[in-house]
Amino acid sequence: MNSPQETRRKNALTAIFTVVALIYVFPVILVVINSFKASSYVTSETFRLPTEESFMGWANFVKGMTFGNYPFAKSVFYSFFITIASSALILICTSMAAWYVARVGSFFSNVVYYLCVFSMVVPFQMVMFTLTKTADVLHLNTPWTIPVVYLGFGAGLAVFMFVGFVKSLPLEIEEAAAIDGCGPVRTFFSVVLPMLKPTLISVGVLEIMWVWNDYLLPYLVLDSTKYMTIPIHIQYLQGSYGQKDMGAIMALILLSIIPVIIFYLCCQKHIIKGVAAGAVKG
Repeated sequence: MNSPQETRRKNALTAIFTVVALIYVFPVILVVINSFKASSYVTSETFRLPTEESFMGWANFVKGMTFGNYPFAKSVFYSFFITIASSALILICTSMAAWYVARVGSFFSNVVYYLCVFSMVVPFQMVMFTLTKTADVLHLNTPWTIPVVYLGFGAGLAVFMFVGFVKSLPLEIEEAAAIDGCGPVRTFFSVVLPMLKPTLISVGVLEIMWVWNDYLLPYLVLDSTKYMTIPIHIQYLQGSYGQKDMGAIMALILLSIIPVIIFYLCCQKHIIKGVAAGAVKG
């Protein structure tokens, strides 16, 4: 049975974390409220609930999806394709690299590992201009090739987490597979990869949320006249003289965050499990 002092401490912590949670949720609530308001009321009555005068119903959503000459459905397709392709490429390539780094343990593999860790602390702004030029020269400036660019930026965290988890796996299982005639490729896909499931899910959730919400990298690399992801489409949702329909923008922002919120809620229980599984000493 908890003592009165312990009960008070738990109640205080509950109150503090409830306030913190409300602070984080508040911007999302504002987006929901303002997505149903007329544009002029979004800026003048930002924190008020929609009234009979300001309520627009679904008009903001319709206007946001039909504004301009670029179809919103096309932006949704590019966002889904880039997110899925980039995340899949990151997961498969970094898990294989992490297995090599953890099992070989040579000077070269250690250099690769520490370079991946170092890449986590390099700000994107330091390399974005060089990256844009490189992407143009190597023809990586399309939705079909930009996953290669995302692989370079997402490899650091993924390799770091995968290496920690692979080191916790018993080597005897892989040796038994080798005795049974499995080569390195079959050993990885048949034995090692299934055991990486907790970290695969955890890294996958983090990478998907990052790529889906990313604005700067597609904006710099892709030709915005041909290819728009959802964040870029929202940025270009403006009329003549730079005037923006804030109600329609809020509506599209709400549509863009719903898929990632649903995905996160479905997979959140695996994130902590995957992080804890990879947090072992090498």
